[in-house]
Amino acid sequence: MAAKAEAALDTLAAQLRAAEPDVVLVVGDDQGELFGPENFPAMAIYRGDELVMKPSEHLQGMPPWADTKFWSGYRMDLPHRYPGAPELALDLVHGLIRQGVDVASSDRILDPSVRGFGHAFGFVIERLMKDLSVPMLPVMLNTYFPPNTPTAARCYEVGTKIAAALASSKNPARVAVVASGGLSHFLCEEAFDRRIVTALQSDDAATLTAIPQEAMLSGSSEIRNWIMVSGMVSGLKSDYTEYIPVHRTPLGSGIGLAFMTWR
Repeated sequence: MAAKAEAALDTLAAQLRAAEPDVVLVVGDDQGELFGPENFPAMAIYRGDELVMKPSEHLQGMPPWADTKFWSGYRMDLPHRYPGAPELALDLVHGLIRQGVDVASSDRILDPSVRGFGHAFGFVIERLMKDLSVPMLPVMLNTYFPPNTPTAARCYEVGTKIAAALASSKNPARVAVVASGGLSHFLCEEAFDRRIVTALQSDDAATLTAIPQEAMLSGSSEIRNWIMVSGMVSGLKSDYTEYIPVHRTPLGSGIGLAFMTWR
């Protein structure tokens, strides 16, 4: 299964490079790396000049097997810095506000030992972008932490409005969009996942927007990232899909791994 997943990631990375984007927009969930209980917006756009990763040594409650080599796969071994897309991000904020989405925004990392970017964004840089030297535009969702986790319907709606905001921008950048995260986990619910994959393939907004809040808890909350991107790419054709149900990992957990592209 690991080899199959790595091959799927290679396919995504190759297609991302072939698309020749000017900016990579990533929808990912923050798990207390950049935001915390003192200030946790439901959704935020990062419009800073650079992203700074939060080093793993400053994370709390990590298991002993998660060593530096492990975290390097998420670019969280050091406070790595990567270019942002401030001009396009500001256009996106303005475009969303005009459409009735009162989105939060952030434009700097003051101290990466306290707050910085996490694995949802570092993994995309490490595994999909690789040597693709283009800026990233992070869209951060609070998927994990109640009470202000967005509904599936709101995620899809905002996704369509992000697409409209980018389309109306005078910025000529070619934008690739990425949904970062898994489907069901830490228990793999294969039948549930396959319904979601089918809905994503067929642009079945009715099914996606009807997913209840209680079905998107813990790791499964990352399904929201997929739903938002589905709203962005509504009308495009899905041309590659791989789904791998992992019912038991060496750590005793499970996950539904999905890999898809749209054009």
